[in-house]
Amino acid sequence: MKTSIIPTAEPKWVIVDAEGQTVGRIATKIASTLRGKHNLAFSPHQLCGDHVVVINAAKLAFPQKKLLQKLYRSHSGYLGHLKTTTLKQMMDKKPENVVTIAVRRMLPANRLRAQMLKRLHVYAEDQHKHEAQQPTPLA
Repeated sequence: MKTSIIPTAEPKWVIVDAEGQTVGRIATKIASTLRGKHNLAFSPHQLCGDHVVVINAAKLAFPQKKLLQKLYRSHSGYLGHLKTTTLKQMMDKKPENVVTIAVRRMLPANRLRAQMLKRLHVYAEDQHKHEAQQPTPLA
């Protein structure tokens, strides 16, 4: 049985300003846009989402308590190699990763996730290098 292939339109470019926003609320909008759920020709087995440019990732809003209590864990696979980082340390070193990790965890864990994440462009400040694509604000 062969599944139908719906021709997808050229992906659009969307810009999101993260200043003063919470991570979860903004990540759900970004994940939905990357997946393409807003398109009429949405198909779960095809890459039909848009490119998303996120600016001001360093100016996200967090409660003081969450900055110290939220932990990001990574494990290399070797015994005793569990690394733990707090949200405050992540925001100081690389605030782009906070948004990227949140969006990555909201996307489905399938073969398309890596391709969808390539369409996510996160910047800590308000300067970005995608002015030529003329991104429109996300509604």
